[in-house]
Amino acid sequence: MEPSNLSPLTEEPSEEIEKSRPSDRPRAPPQPATRSNFQKYSPLEWLGYFDKEEDISISGSNDVFHVYTAGSEGPIVFCLHGGGYSGLSFALSASKIKEKARVVAMDLRGHGKSCTDDELDLSIETLCNDVVAVVKAMYGDSPPAIVLVGHSMGGAAAIHVAAKKVIPSVAGLIVVDVVEGTAMASLIHMQKILSSRMQYFHTIEKAIEWSVKGGSLRNIESARLSVPPTLKYNDSNKCYTYRTPLEETEKYWKGWYEGLSEIFLSSAVPKVLLLAGTDRLDRSLTIGQMQGKFQMVVVRHTGHAIQEDVPDEFASIVLNFVSRNRIGPHGVEIPGLLR
Repeated sequence: MEPSNLSPLTEEPSEEIEKSRPSDRPRAPPQPATRSNFQKYSPLEWLGYFDKEEDISISGSNDVFHVYTAGSEGPIVFCLHGGGYSGLSFALSASKIKEKARVVAMDLRGHGKSCTDDELDLSIETLCNDVVAVVKAMYGDSPPAIVLVGHSMGGAAAIHVAAKKVIPSVAGLIVVDVVEGTAMASLIHMQKILSSRMQYFHTIEKAIEWSVKGGSLRNIESARLSVPPTLKYNDSNKCYTYRTPLEETEKYWKGWYEGLSEIFLSSAVPKVLLLAGTDRLDRSLTIGQMQGKFQMVVVRHTGHAIQEDVPDEFASIVLNFVSRNRIGPHGVEIPGLLR
């Protein structure tokens, strides 16, 4: 959960009239830029990236979680998005990963198309329980091998789920740009950052444009997929605003990240940490990385949402991780050993 702290964008000025025209000639009317912008930033459908979407009802509750799935064979790459994002944050990567593995990306509680009794309960305990409940509802008591992939807040949830060992088939852990030290230090600034965002958009296209030009996302195609489900229509103001009121969940933020480095290092499964910059490593992770307790990959020329900004590179890292650790649909595959 690290939204960009930039001022709202102004409308783009129309192209300047040629200076060589005589001053007594009538000026041509300015060319409207809105139509081209509407096309450039128009929403995209998830079909063609994921294969299908479905609602997962949780037994014994009114909670329904929306998931996107892709692929038909291999282990499950189970993706958890960051705060304020949605499952479609992984759409572009899923279109590549599904060639060799199955992909599941869920809308977490209070996000996207999921619907729960308490939308604001984003405590780490509840997030973990939600993930476990969705896996159980989808695969029963004997799920296939799962590689947990989590970005930001979702990364914290993935680390905790892996550490709890409540899903015995978890065979790998991929954490995307979340480090305890950096995250904890940034929490005191989060309310200011959230309040400084543009809060209302007349159209979905404007929200997509702002997310790209404001710097939170760097890939227009991904933004056209992932931004729409992060919005809702505000009838009273006749405009769009954010689906998830992150500013109202502050009491849970510390719990997402406190003690995260040690929990990550203690997890027994193979793991990789993807970072947008080496400055994000804290002391515990620096020592752990030097001791070979996890693989670290620094992804250059990207922002916080690595999976959106450079989806091809992200997909390659995921598939290489699966291949290098010999993770098949039933777990680690040892050559010559029949299951």
